[in-house]
Amino acid sequence: MGKVALITGITGQDGSYLAEFLLFKGYTVHGIIRRSSSFNTSRLQHIYADPHEQGARLFLHFADLTDPTSVLTVLAKVKPDEVYHLGAQSHVRVSFDIPEYTGDATGLGTMRLLEAIRTLKLDCKFYQAGSSEMFGGMYGANMLDESCHFHPRSPYGCAKVYAHYITVNYRESYGIFACNGILFNHESPRRGETFVTRKITKYVAALYDAGHTGAEMDPLFLGNLQAQRDWGYSPEYVVAMWKMLQQDDPSDFVIATGETHTVADFLDEAFNAIDTPWRDHVKFDERYVRPAEVHTLLGNPAKARYALNWKPNVTFKQLVKIMVQADITKKEDGLREVWESA
Repeated sequence: MGKVALITGITGQDGSYLAEFLLFKGYTVHGIIRRSSSFNTSRLQHIYADPHEQGARLFLHFADLTDPTSVLTVLAKVKPDEVYHLGAQSHVRVSFDIPEYTGDATGLGTMRLLEAIRTLKLDCKFYQAGSSEMFGGMYGANMLDESCHFHPRSPYGCAKVYAHYITVNYRESYGIFACNGILFNHESPRRGETFVTRKITKYVAALYDAGHTGAEMDPLFLGNLQAQRDWGYSPEYVVAMWKMLQQDDPSDFVIATGETHTVADFLDEAFNAIDTPWRDHVKFDERYVRPAEVHTLLGNPAKARYALNWKPNVTFKQLVKIMVQADITKKEDGLREVWESA
């Protein structure tokens, strides 16, 4: 029998890729999903099988990170070997609108999972999904590594700092094998459509279709185009998560590319894919500007390269091309090469 993994946030970008990767590795995968009146499992449809079918290895459970009883119940039932905690209210701009819920789900939700593991005395490894937003704008264009101090500039960043330190606290207090992955921005064709990168590639795909149909397009409204981010490819980043839990001792790792690009750079690459100047289509909207802006985030993945033997292979240009092509063709190319190289 292979290992058993539990994933919170399994219906999200990273959760769906991680589930696919772990199934490839022979795991039985359980995922926590919230009850909703609408279906939110579209990213899992290609790997999901009816649990009554013989050989099914992907199972979904209703629970909520704001409800400790449901979290405890699922953990007691599944008894996982590895827990990957990806669930959160993860939209930075939205966290300013719903700060209390963001703190409850993103911050305290992590503590509830760890406390449930401790209470049940589970012998499992725990991964906590940190974020580069924890650093905020403190260091400017300097490369950020595991030794840098945090200075979050959003309710989301503040909640992630709490999640980070409560993970460290349970590791040091109770001996739980618990790791923080401090992931810088990572994108893919499965990125949520409210995030700036996917908004851009979806618009470019629609513009491409309009070029063939003659339909008129409304402008694409964006905020700060000079914000600089370290953008990587999500499928490669979930491999790093898995590698963290395969180590002999728990530790925390920055996962990044070591390169930074502006939102305007992303626009350049995306619109160049259809030979169209973006300045004719993009308009500024101050509603998308954060109350406290983070202008530059640049990660140093040296520790992960050395200790995990992990490095990113997909370049920035390739990432944008992958996303644009997927939105144009409405399909995503296979990921077997990424999984096999892990």
